[in-house]
Amino acid sequence: MKQYLITILIVLSLCLPVLASDIPAPSLDTNPCMDVIVTRTNPLLSFKKNGKSIDQFEIQLDRRNTFDSPDLYKYILKTGAGEVGALQIPKEKPLHDKSRWWWRVRAINVDGKASLWTISRFFVDSESDDHYSGLQRLTPVSVKTGSGSNPEYLTDYSDAGLISQWRAAPPGPHHEWVELDLGKPVPVSLIWMLSDFNNPDGWLSDFHWMTSNDGESWTKVEAGEVSNSDSYRIIQDIPVHTARLWRLVITKYTGYAPALNEIMLFTPAQPEIPNIPDNPYIMIIGNQRNGFTFTRLTQRVEQLVPDAKVVHIPYWKANMEMIKNLPNKPAAIILSGNNADYNNLPMFEYNGEYEIIRESDIPIFGICAGCQMHAFAYGYTRVHSMGWSDISAMQDPEERTRIYKKIDDPIFKKTPEPFIAPEVHGWAIYSLPDNYELVAASGYIQAIRRKDRLRYGVQFHPEIKESYNQAEPVLKNFLEWALKKK
Repeated sequence: MKQYLITILIVLSLCLPVLASDIPAPSLDTNPCMDVIVTRTNPLLSFKKNGKSIDQFEIQLDRRNTFDSPDLYKYILKTGAGEVGALQIPKEKPLHDKSRWWWRVRAINVDGKASLWTISRFFVDSESDDHYSGLQRLTPVSVKTGSGSNPEYLTDYSDAGLISQWRAAPPGPHHEWVELDLGKPVPVSLIWMLSDFNNPDGWLSDFHWMTSNDGESWTKVEAGEVSNSDSYRIIQDIPVHTARLWRLVITKYTGYAPALNEIMLFTPAQPEIPNIPDNPYIMIIGNQRNGFTFTRLTQRVEQLVPDAKVVHIPYWKANMEMIKNLPNKPAAIILSGNNADYNNLPMFEYNGEYEIIRESDIPIFGICAGCQMHAFAYGYTRVHSMGWSDISAMQDPEERTRIYKKIDDPIFKKTPEPFIAPEVHGWAIYSLPDNYELVAASGYIQAIRRKDRLRYGVQFHPEIKESYNQAEPVLKNFLEWALKKK
């Protein structure tokens, strides 16, 4: 019997990968990144491969970080081409909704040797992007802290606000505080806080919120207390509370002093109706972190269709309710680019834009991040980091990406085959929603269209004025087409 068991163990050992620390482990920092909210129960899980001579990847998911529960999922994925690997969770075996999931990946080479596991986690909430959030961001008039430098970084809602950081003076005191002044009493129902993803030093563990209208009498906020937080991203839903001054009291943290990159307070509100002209106009939704566009998009549209006005609104002020209440609907909507890392954004701010993409009959054209919004509207993980950045301005002419048409679409009228266009991005669509189809591609998705409506997305930038831009007609074709329909 003993010899029989030894034989069985030997056979099993021959079937298992041999751990080898010299094999590069995959990186789980593309999508879903740590603690993001995944909006489908069958998400696409992507990761950077980080190595050559890899034959396959082993992927496991579980609702326990020990990976030993009855909910354990196991997959083997062949390496394939490209810098990033991706696993689509089957619809027949969806993940539990409203749950935190741990996932881990390891690489296995052709000799059967395996890398160490790389572990991350995400939260599944399939309803979180179904509708406009009902929230508008608030901008404090001032911010101060008990110690440390650069408290203004906490309310810098530009792209830089995602990486700049306030840190309390070391060694951190037992009680540190941050105080936001809204200028007047304002109702607040959600609080967003972000720390440094790459470094747990400074993450908040225990804290609570207090409010005041005079700076002397303070009240503890109901449901505003958190204990044993283990994340760099904190979203607090609280009962609506109206106050001018909001104070964060930090009582426990990791590392030598508490640190934060950003704090945002949100108020329940519908966006205001923008001032619009009586004549035909183009609406541009600015997807940059501060609500503007990544390029000189507005000026370019005005040059291409000088008879049409341009109305610009930030993405968090866009939703279907606002569109329905416009006395004069736009001839077209353009979704702009964005150079921030989605994994560090409060993505619920895009929910209103998703509504417009899914429901509006107005012609829509998305550029770069605006193209990706078409996919985000049907599931967060459809878009991912490519593992490299395609930046044409930094490339030699012969190295610039060639884009090939997959469909002879009128949007490409007056463009060569293949064509070259300015590229400035490191993310791209990996998986298309069912109601979209591929129109152009290079080594990845470059242009898409919706099957039943006048709706396009292009990963490249037809609006950028460069001598090598052969895609300039694409944007003009769309605008002229939309204005004729108006």
